[in-house]
Amino acid sequence: MDAFFASVEQLTRPTLRGRPVLVGGAGGRGVVAGCSYEARVFGARSAMPMHQARRLVGAGAVVLPPRGILYQELSRQVFDGLRARMPILEQLSMDEAFGEPAELAGASAAEVAEFCEMLRALVREQTGLVASLGAGSGKQIAKIASGLAKPDGVTVVSPDEQTALMAALPVRKLWGIGPVADEKLRRLGIDTIGKFVATPESEVASILGGSIGPSLHKLARGIDDREVAERAEAKQVSAETTFAHDIVTLAQLRTAVDASADAAHRRLLKDGRGARTVVLKLRKSDMSILTRSLTLPYATVDKQTIVAAAQRQALDPVEIGPIRLVGVGLAGLSTVQQGSLFPELDYDTVAEPDGQATAHDPAPELQEDSPRWHPGMDVRHPEYGHGWIQGAGHSVVTVRFETRSSGPGRSRTFAEGDELLVVADPIDSLQ
Repeated sequence: MDAFFASVEQLTRPTLRGRPVLVGGAGGRGVVAGCSYEARVFGARSAMPMHQARRLVGAGAVVLPPRGILYQELSRQVFDGLRARMPILEQLSMDEAFGEPAELAGASAAEVAEFCEMLRALVREQTGLVASLGAGSGKQIAKIASGLAKPDGVTVVSPDEQTALMAALPVRKLWGIGPVADEKLRRLGIDTIGKFVATPESEVASILGGSIGPSLHKLARGIDDREVAERAEAKQVSAETTFAHDIVTLAQLRTAVDASADAAHRRLLKDGRGARTVVLKLRKSDMSILTRSLTLPYATVDKQTIVAAAQRQALDPVEIGPIRLVGVGLAGLSTVQQGSLFPELDYDTVAEPDGQATAHDPAPELQEDSPRWHPGMDVRHPEYGHGWIQGAGHSVVTVRFETRSSGPGRSRTFAEGDELLVVADPIDSLQ
């Protein structure tokens, strides 16, 4: 899928089509999760610090928070549609997969290209999104070809032309060569796949290791007999957040744990299994990581049980030091979901300094300055329908009312306390 996160934003918010969109955290520690091709022209890319991407793009940049539930829904639609033509897909991520349709065995390059264009049309018709496809004699060639096909294209590499094509490409294009391996090879003058292939396998093994080196050398020569197979189910679901300002009190940490546990629980429900183990991950300001886990006597999908188990493991930042990241992971996933016979015993309360028990209400210091509305939030109004917040502040909020099918919508401004304006489900933007 081409620029998947940003493309979904442009699909469901038509005003953004043709504009440089950056998806990710807007805070000081925010990172770009995805960016549109209009933003890439300026040098922005995924995994770049958001402040750097905004500086590159300039005043025209549109920065939006990720809407994971929406990306997951469109990902499901894309791959459900593709499975109608390719029953077995090896999905690598929300927006990428391998397929190996039986009818293409022995097909010509022209026939493969025609099949790929059919798949692209299928995705476009069912979702409105653009996909690029690459095809070759194995996974390595197909993945490289898909990169060459972007944006909005098809690249078919026949066995006859794959050697010449691969030889001229940077060695970093090999799936499995990361920045560290790339630097090692470049220091030795091995900067293209052709030079990598020309290097004796024994030397490659000494550079990259006795296991990965020969394997990559084989793939670089176009020898790739790995079959396409459905990937095993995830062993864990998790959610984590990096905060713009370090967490320094237990009350702040409890609020953050609640939020991460809630997000992990939503992912658990989408997964369809119950979790038996709850893991709390804390990254301190010195970048060291603390993890704690608690295993329940049964697999559950009960949110209150999961939140309580996560809270039970919280450590006071006053004692361990400031915290910059909080994550909650749910493991021991099982299709057998059992409830507790005595759930009230699972909902752990925590004694506060004054001796009173609390159900982990949000810390006041995190609530006082927290605005009700945030840019990028989905909202609904009984008269104007579904929209999203373009800006908020000075007691007013500006909303652009539009969905996938509406075309660019009109913006309207409301008082911040307008009771007719309510938070909406991002999925409604697909209308």
